[in-house]
Amino acid sequence: MRIALPHSLGKDEVRTRLKSRLGDASGKASELIGGMAQVETQWIDDDHLTMTVSAMGFTIPSQVTLEESQVLFDVEVPAGLGFARGMIESMIREKGEKLLA
Repeated sequence: MRIALPHSLGKDEVRTRLKSRLGDASGKASELIGGMAQVETQWIDDDHLTMTVSAMGFTIPSQVTLEESQVLFDVEVPAGLGFARGMIESMIREKGEKLLA
């Protein structure tokens, strides 16, 4: 699933905001899901980030690409979570917009 979040910040500002706000990603994910969740992030280069969320027996890997006018989230939704695609997309949009605000 690919989700694009448009912005007018430029890549450098988006990178700065993401790096400063991803520090407690596991805690924020646990609050959001209502249980224990693990979030692992790793910067591949200045414009690409991998993010893996593990919770409730599922692992959801994703790639985040910073572009000049949008942030792209490529999320691999496991077959067992197909029913939750809309909810996952909604959460990414909501939380992503807050990260960029």
